[in-house]
Amino acid sequence: MELRQLRYFVAIADSGSFSKAAERVFVAQSALSHQVAQLEEELGVSLFLRSRRGVELTDAGQRFLPHAVAILRQAEEALRSARHTGDEPRGKVVFGIPHSASNALALPLLREVHQRYPRIELELTEELTGNLTRQLRTGQINLAVLFDDGHLGGFTSTGLLSEQLCLIEPAVPGTTPAATVTLAQALAQPLILPASPHGVRPIIEAAAARSGLAPPQVFADISSISILRTTLLAGLGHTLLPVMPLRPEIDAGLLVARPVVNPPLERILVLCASVHIPLSSASQAVASLVVGLVQRLCTEGHWPGGTLLSGDASVPQPD
Repeated sequence: MELRQLRYFVAIADSGSFSKAAERVFVAQSALSHQVAQLEEELGVSLFLRSRRGVELTDAGQRFLPHAVAILRQAEEALRSARHTGDEPRGKVVFGIPHSASNALALPLLREVHQRYPRIELELTEELTGNLTRQLRTGQINLAVLFDDGHLGGFTSTGLLSEQLCLIEPAVPGTTPAATVTLAQALAQPLILPASPHGVRPIIEAAAARSGLAPPQVFADISSISILRTTLLAGLGHTLLPVMPLRPEIDAGLLVARPVVNPPLERILVLCASVHIPLSSASQAVASLVVGLVQRLCTEGHWPGGTLLSGDASVPQPD
């Protein structure tokens, strides 16, 4: 298996055509086809389904694609690391953020990296937590903010903060709801939650089980914050989330957020990296920056509902 074969494979997968891929990687189509055929022979599977309309990945090709992308990215990082002789970090860092944390972290992080490390190319990807976990394991992304659900094996983790979960619901004019809500009361509401096992869903289900309560009454599975916002504003249900993802609507009085108590619900955000893939100096610099940035956002009141974790935070280290 050669790197050029992986490059050709990824180019075909992206373009959906052997001819377009050949133009993209600047080789003759016959040479590209030959290399892909050799790769398929070595793997013992067909990677593409060919037709007059183009090509598409087989099931084996879909499974192989994220690994190929990860290997190519790691090869690029290794090359940049070997050639880098200065003290200033440089290179590309792919950083994953869950939908419900991007409102708090994405823009400040972009600004911070641009100001502090102008030679770092930061790529932000907003995904469901389950997708981020998979991409981090395969090396498609370098770093990710995940929720500590007790199943983060294979990752180094740096505790960032905890967020209190609230029952968030449409505001009703002329009424003043109770300041807090019990877990039992919250679970009895028609809830709109991310599809299992993403986001806060496992946290809520585990808390219900520990308290001997019935599982949440899920009205709809919605993993998109924008669709969730529209659904809540239409009065179609309630959700259990921290304040930050829906802060503009809460501040405007369109939605009401009531902290869950007895017992309280919280999620813990951690910065993760793979224990099997070395971090580049650029990734290490971004990881250190994220820890300090989150601390500042919390202490300055820019992350409502967020509480810094006690104890020393250890930034993921490169090998």
